[in-house]
Parts: sequence; C-alpha cells; structure tokens
Amino acid sequence: MSTDPVSAEPGRRLRTRAEPVATLRAARAIARDLSDGLTGSGVRASARGIRRLLGARAVGLADLSGSLTWSGRPHHPATAKALADEVLHAETQRSRPPLAAVALDADDEVVGAIVVDGDIPLRAVREVALLVSDALERARLAASAEQAAQSELRALRAEISPHFVYNALTVIASQVKPDPDRSRELLLDFADYIRYSLAKHGEYTTVADEFHAIETYLALQRAVLGERLRVQVRVAPDVLAVPLPYLALQPLVENAIRHGVEPNADGGLVQVHGEAEGNDCVISITDDGAGMDPDTAARLLDGSGDDTGLGIANVDRRLRTVYGSWFGLVIETAPGEGTRVIVRVPLFQPGVMPR
Repeated sequence: MSTDPVSAEPGRRLRTRAEPVATLRAARAIARDLSDGLTGSGVRASARGIRRLLGARAVGLADLSGSLTWSGRPHHPATAKALADEVLHAETQRSRPPLAAVALDADDEVVGAIVVDGDIPLRAVREVALLVSDALERARLAASAEQAAQSELRALRAEISPHFVYNALTVIASQVKPDPDRSRELLLDFADYIRYSLAKHGEYTTVADEFHAIETYLALQRAVLGERLRVQVRVAPDVLAVPLPYLALQPLVENAIRHGVEPNADGGLVQVHGEAEGNDCVISITDDGAGMDPDTAARLLDGSGDDTGLGIANVDRRLRTVYGSWFGLVIETAPGEGTRVIVRVPLFQPGVMPR
C-alpha cells in the first residue's frame, strides 16, 4: 500500500501532499462565502473558513463601519476592535501579539479589515487578506455586471417604437365600427404586447414565451402593414423549453420589420426559425430587405454604429455576458441581399432558469 510521504517539524502537525488540495478548496469556499460582500449572509462562514485555514483562535471580518463578525472567541475583543478601527483608518496593517490586523481593499479602496487572534505571523495574515480582497473585488464586479444587465433590459423596454404604437392603435380604432370583433382581438394582442414588453419579469424566460410575444407582435404588424408583410415562423418543439434572457428575440424581429420590410413599397418576408444544433439552440431572424455592408453590421454589434439597429448591441452584450464569447449574435448580410441575425445559446446553462 502506498502512502504520501510526511515530514514532522517541532511544534507543528504532520503535513502531506494532500494539504495543498485542501487549502485550495478552502480558499474557494472562502471566496464563495464572500459573494455578497462583508455585510452578506456568508461573512461568518468565511471567517470560520479563514480561522481553520490559519489555525487561529479567532478571526474577525470588519466592514467599513468597524463592526466585526467573529468566528471563535478572541481573548481581547476590545483590543481587537480598536486594532480593526486603526487599520481601517490608516489603510495599513498592525501586529499586537497575539493579534494581527490587515486592511482589505477592492478597486484600490479600503472596504474592511481582517483581525486574527492566535499568534499568527503577520505575513500569513497578509496573504489571507489578499485572498479576501480579491474575492470582494470579484463580488463587486459581479454586482456591477448584474446592474448593467438590468440597465440594458430597461433600455430595451424604452426602445418600443412610438411609431409602431401609434400605427397599431390607429388600426385598432379603424376597426371598431366595421369589425368590432377584429378590433377587440387586436386590442387584446396589443395588451399582451405591452404587458410582455413593459411589465416587470424575471431575468430569464423561455423560447416558448419569447415566441409567443413575437407572434403577438407580428399579428399587430400584419394588421398595420397588411399584405406588405409576409411571415414564416417555425420552431422545433425540442427548443421551446430552453431558457434565455428576457427580450432576447423580440427586439430582433422588430428590427427586421423596421428596416427590412417597412422601407419597401412592396413589403417583404420575415422568417423566424428555431432548432437544436448539437448542444446549442440556434434561432435565426431573416428579412429580404436591402441588407447592409458587413462593416456596418459589425459596428451595430459592437455598439459603435448609429441607433438604427434597434437593440442589436444590447442583446448581443447580454447574451455574451450570460453565456460567454462563443455565444451571442452573428449577422449575415450584404447590400441587396437582406439580413439574417443568428442567435446561439446553449440548450442548458447552470444558473439560467426562468423565474
């Protein structure tokens, strides 16, 4: 039977090759527990993990108010509190055996402090402070990314075309006397469209719900444009339950009609297809309009073009933020050749669930 080699040092426990793995695992757990910052629900668990990692008597984590969350019981709590306040205000480190304290920072500003009781070398406390600071900075970045995603979603809601709303209501009003049943049907479609586009939703929806919103929008546009708008919608049943960010498809269909159909006196055809390709869900929105230069399409995707590409850059950024750079939007187009926007998302992504 093989065993890990061990070494013994006076006053220290035996060490094995397995310890680095355990240390890395503990470091990941500490970072995970700090995902909500120094005032979140995981701060006590993080302090407990640090105490075990260092073999300390007690570990306290302080936020900017100086309030300490402890794991273990310090022998001198009042001295520990004073030391935490000192490093918070001095933005530095202090050692007053058996206590050691180091300021924590994120984005080059102090956000808290760590205090360790147990005659732990200041060097070791500094290393743990770097670990905690990195975790806090990542938590800040994650929070900023979520806020940005919510802001972009609000921006999409604000991009509903007043021109379309005016035309839809005008058509509905024109049908009240000659065809009240048709008018009522269109009014219900309009209510569905507004409710889906403006009402508060969770961050994610399903392909099925997004396609329902698209069909509602297309019904209204057919009423406005009449025979000028031709539509083909085909979606495979096996992708209907795929979750994806809310308002990821509807703005692309609006864009296809706005720029691919409306400018043409003879109208045009919009095709919306969805199917599985391996482990991915691929949805395409195609129009047979004027198309554009590929460089113009590239500028629309990176957000440096004009504002005629309704929601293109917004949707692409949101998809890549959620799924990574492999996913998002691809635009296939050329002058006189129409435009196809392809949406690629995984069939399953951990953490992406409709609410």
